[in-house]
Amino acid sequence: MNAVETPAAQSARPPLVQRLAAWIESGNGIMAKTPHELIALAARIFPAAVFWLSGRTKVDGFSLKDSTFFLFEHEYALPIIDPALAAYLATMAEHVFPVLLVIGLATRYAALSLLIMTAVIQIFVYPGAWVTHGLWAVAFLYVVARGPGMLSLDALIARRYRKT
Repeated sequence: MNAVETPAAQSARPPLVQRLAAWIESGNGIMAKTPHELIALAARIFPAAVFWLSGRTKVDGFSLKDSTFFLFEHEYALPIIDPALAAYLATMAEHVFPVLLVIGLATRYAALSLLIMTAVIQIFVYPGAWVTHGLWAVAFLYVVARGPGMLSLDALIARRYRKT
């Protein structure tokens, strides 16, 4: 019931509207109980998989493919940074930060790093892919703001070394 609504005003509503309002309120209450741990885990795993798989396409064993250097020189063509250096740094980032995200170690820093990488991709490489990049950014921002949740090494370390 709204704070300014009186019982008489509420009963004046049509019964269908009352039932719909009650159904929406009930549903909102149930959905509000979704555990942070579940949301944080999903926000860590799914975008991490995208970056991990992208990184895997750039390597052959422990070396970068020739096609990776070609991409960074011709398609990605980032300003300021040398294409070969960008290829090495991006490929390393796409392998290290997703692993940190999934296991939940230095999670906020890993998410922030991939958020910055997402911004670079959005601004300089694929500006038309803002919907995809926006979804990644939301997941990373959630993890940066709220943390990795209890299902993480960060939480385990915090519990182990917490001052009591």
